[in-house]
Amino acid sequence: MRIGALEAGGTKMVCAVGREDGTILERKVFPTLRPEQTMPELIGYFQQAGVEALGAACFGPLDLDKTSDTYGYITSTPKAGWQDYPIWHILRSALQVPVGFDTDVNGSVLGEAAYGALRGVETGMYITIGTGIGAGILANGRVLHGMQHPEAGHILLSCHPQDPYEGTCVCHKNCFEGLAAGPALEKRWGKRAEELADIDEVWELEAYYIGQALADYVMLLSPQKIVLGGGVMHQETLLPRIHRQVREQLGGYIRTWQMEHLEQYIVRSELGEDQGILGALKLGQEAARTV
Repeated sequence: MRIGALEAGGTKMVCAVGREDGTILERKVFPTLRPEQTMPELIGYFQQAGVEALGAACFGPLDLDKTSDTYGYITSTPKAGWQDYPIWHILRSALQVPVGFDTDVNGSVLGEAAYGALRGVETGMYITIGTGIGAGILANGRVLHGMQHPEAGHILLSCHPQDPYEGTCVCHKNCFEGLAAGPALEKRWGKRAEELADIDEVWELEAYYIGQALADYVMLLSPQKIVLGGGVMHQETLLPRIHRQVREQLGGYIRTWQMEHLEQYIVRSELGEDQGILGALKLGQEAARTV
């Protein structure tokens, strides 16, 4: 079966065609412009490729309630032109194939569970730390949904006592994304992350916020493994600092094998930048099976 995969991001749309075993046969990238510019290109690509099902892992927020009149819509995104946009309906109508649909980070956690660092894990997380922060949560073998989908990048954190920066988020200044995503790094320090690589103070503070968030996730969700991705995690010295902060901030309260081996518990992705497109492929497979 030829399965289409769409990783729909706020900057770019990654389109691919693959097989059920996870083999990617071809891919193409389109810039994310306004829907009337971008959607005809995506639809044309998948039509020409002759896909028999499609999985779409999409930026959000999304309506994922299948009983809702606006299921499959991008809802309150700040991305110009995409507010209240029925992307799932348009893809399904144009392609006339089953379309699986979920958030971009849920796609990534599916990709890690099927092909990457979360293989064999029943309850785990994939967290991306880049331009924004988001997380996909695998709970008892299934992607976690609820009222809509988790917004794990917007949990509220305690500010470091020596950090005067108030955060970038327009809704709540002291959320994880507002304090620790790429734009917060740049605005706090006045330089891009890659220009700050040799400044220990930068990465100690970043690890403090990431460690605090991960400690909260450990307490609330009890994941068996946590995978970190996104552009900020390209900083080589960051992961050991995160391990140290998680250990300090948990304060010895959780006593498990994982806490004794944090380097095996909190890890980088094994899939590079492919977890999202592989997760979209998995969404397409699941959609084909449910027809």
